Amino acid sequence: TAFLHGDLREEVYMEAPPGFSMGFEKGQGCRLLKALYGLKQSPRAWFGRFTITMKKYGYSLSNSDHTLFLKRNGDLVTYLIIHVDDM
Repeated sequence: TAFLHGDLREEVYMEAPPGFSMGFEKGQGCRLLKALYGLKQSPRAWFGRFTITMKKYGYSLSNSDHTLFLKRNGDLVTYLIIHVDDM
């Protein structure tokens, strides 16, 4: 469910799925406000939200690898590296 939390930067529209009848007529669509599985933007949208959250917890991005987060606390350093398919 991670990808469903990413915010889209551009306008993306989709047709209403079969069986979805909340005020839609056949052939009508809707604008997506959040990312969905299968969108090419979804991994990046999720990663953007993840990065913001990690920075709130005191982590910073590595200059050499954008998937490596670091947090320093005195002499201790915490390393967090992530991998997302299709990123």
